[in-house]
Amino acid sequence: MLEQLQTLIRTTAENEIMPHFLRAEGLRKADGSALSVADLAAQAALERGLPSIIAAPVLGEEMPAPRQRELWQQAQTGLWVADPIDGTSNFINGIPHFAVSVAYVERGLPQFGAVYNPATGEMFAAARGHGATLNGTPLPLRQSPDKLNRAVAGVEVKRLRSGNLSSRIHTLSPVRTIRSMGSSTLDWCYLAAGRYDVYVHGGQNLWDYAAGALIFQEAGGQLATLEGDEFWSGKHAFQRSAIAALRPELFAAWLKWIRENQ
Repeated sequence: MLEQLQTLIRTTAENEIMPHFLRAEGLRKADGSALSVADLAAQAALERGLPSIIAAPVLGEEMPAPRQRELWQQAQTGLWVADPIDGTSNFINGIPHFAVSVAYVERGLPQFGAVYNPATGEMFAAARGHGATLNGTPLPLRQSPDKLNRAVAGVEVKRLRSGNLSSRIHTLSPVRTIRSMGSSTLDWCYLAAGRYDVYVHGGQNLWDYAAGALIFQEAGGQLATLEGDEFWSGKHAFQRSAIAALRPELFAAWLKWIRENQ
């Protein structure tokens, strides 16, 4: 099923997304976030194709919020969670850092999923209990350093609710350097690959983390939330904060610093 999912994602990207790349017209959703014709076309293709892999409802980013919540509440067994283009602003502006992300979720836990950047041809994939891969190569690709002052951090400052943490992460940050590249799904995959060493995000939507966090966890990573609860708990399913690191000792040091500076 994971192979079928990857094939569907590649086909969707080839037919519905990449023909619009470098010529996409930017639109705006009601909440002000970016949208393109390719987002809508890709979501429609995924809604058609995913039930042929597993006959389950499809919850997509571009659906109205009431419909998303209705699907989430009614799905007692399984549910597809899809983000047709994560990083739409990058896509519209011709920046080759965006991805299609799809996960199959049962009882709040992703069972398998994939994240694909069609601009680079990188397919990240994982199945629960079976590890994670990048184009078939097991992840991670490199080991993180053992000290925070040598670490590369992925940080989405815009979403950090704590003013203290938002300012201190730039002025007092213990890491070597910070990156923010505009695609949460790829952030998780870069963590899983060892391209990022540590990560913090103030609030991701369900479709932003469903596949990516599974890929990261299957690569051996550790994760928690800013609120202090278990990451996969149902308490904050639709918008969940994240603190993460691939290496255990790095995770412990990063978690301690974040907690002390919130």
